[in-house]
Amino acid sequence: MDKNILYTAIQAALAAGAEIMSVYTDPKADFEIEKKADNSPLTIADRKSHAIIAQALAATPYPVLSEEGAKIAPEERQQWKELWVVDPLDGTKEFIKRNGEFTVNIAYVKNGCPEAGVIYIPVKQELYFADIELGAYKIKDITDTKAYPSLDALMEQAERLPYANRTDDTFVIVASRSHLTPETEAYIHEMQQKHAHVETISKGSSLKLCLIAEGNADVYPRFAPTMEWDTAAGHAIIRASGKEVYQAGKTEPLQYNKTDLLNPWFIAE
Repeated sequence: MDKNILYTAIQAALAAGAEIMSVYTDPKADFEIEKKADNSPLTIADRKSHAIIAQALAATPYPVLSEEGAKIAPEERQQWKELWVVDPLDGTKEFIKRNGEFTVNIAYVKNGCPEAGVIYIPVKQELYFADIELGAYKIKDITDTKAYPSLDALMEQAERLPYANRTDDTFVIVASRSHLTPETEAYIHEMQQKHAHVETISKGSSLKLCLIAEGNADVYPRFAPTMEWDTAAGHAIIRASGKEVYQAGKTEPLQYNKTDLLNPWFIAE
């Protein structure tokens, strides 16, 4: 996609992350409030993040599909050949637990396929960004783009993915911190029969997909519900790093802007 448009999405994610942190670090914020309540810190952070992203992406040619705007009629969405798929705050349980493992996700989808993606981790100040033609990148200690006047400047300072060069024979499975199902446990057991050394890492939100893109994990099996906005940005980053997210038991990748926005089970590898 156009470098300036991807740069706009990166700026949107960073600005949204700053707004989320203003809520997350507020000493008066009551994290015991029911998460769906209108005055909960989660809901406030989600809304603030969404507003910033929606305003920034309005300057681009593409419509936005997000968790906040999921009520758009499928018939209308099906006309969109290119669109943004956005999760303004991915990792609700992690946000409420205050463990820092939540992200801002922005993906550009063309004809059902994720072509570019941005994931920002506000607590760690780490940014992942990717384009299928430019590759996948990670940059640390970033809160805004003041030091990086263009996408090219960002790419010059970022690490190209995958960067992990693991030399041991450990087979690393990454699993959800909050959704470890019996099917996932059975899959892990199956892998333990096939590999001499198996390690399981638990992470929240899109960080699981990022570990695959980095090369720090071999597989992420997801046998539990996810929505398109949970995976689109991570899927784009994984694709740009030379890997893929397949529908479980099939050779077809996940598709986006479907009539039903629920993902099937999948395996990222």
